[in-house]
Amino acid sequence: MTAPDPALLPSPSRTVLPPAMRRALVSAFSLLAFTLAFTFFMAFTYEMTRERIGKAAAEQKMRLIAETLPGLRYDNALLEDVLEVENGAGGRVGKIWRARNAGAPVALVLETFAPDGYGGRIDLIVSLDNAGRIGGVRVAAHHETPGLGDYIDPAKDRKKENLWISQFIGADAAAPARQWEVKKDGGSFDYRAGATVSARAVTRAVARAAIWANTHREALFAAPAGKRLKAGQEE
Repeated sequence: MTAPDPALLPSPSRTVLPPAMRRALVSAFSLLAFTLAFTFFMAFTYEMTRERIGKAAAEQKMRLIAETLPGLRYDNALLEDVLEVENGAGGRVGKIWRARNAGAPVALVLETFAPDGYGGRIDLIVSLDNAGRIGGVRVAAHHETPGLGDYIDPAKDRKKENLWISQFIGADAAAPARQWEVKKDGGSFDYRAGATVSARAVTRAVARAAIWANTHREALFAAPAGKRLKAGQEE
């Protein structure tokens, strides 16, 4: 039997996509290619800048720490003489740096925060000297209203000759609790009209940090560097 001529066989049917579907597929593949390229670019940029960003963040943190220690002399590597503390607020971990001079305690510098600012959480750095007095307070991050509640940040405070945050310097952690309020609430600390919430939140957060650090000062200085503590387990 003679085999049929392949040229005479019917050609297999081919599926022809409608123009609209072809355009949709082309757009989808183009978007996928752009997404992959953009992701690669962002990952590459992150890797290239990660070390530099980390160094800048450390320098900024060190600057804020130094501003809370005016006039206090220390000779240790402050960023290495550090503890971590879980404060129980959602598992948040804060750092405590310990300033020493010739091995003797000079001051504790604490990361803390006020959860109840007008614009949300206010991150703070508070120092407490070895006599139980505050050396300084700085705002590390906040979302308070520009031009109204942001005076808590010395970089935003318009009264450069009388910074609001400076009133904490020298405050005694052992002072009666009623003094650790803004004057509107019967305490000792000033506030600015129209933005009491910001001042109240910072004042109470500074009080909590200072009183806690003063209570556990000896144990905090004695703990080995790098140790992680849970608030309430310092002894």
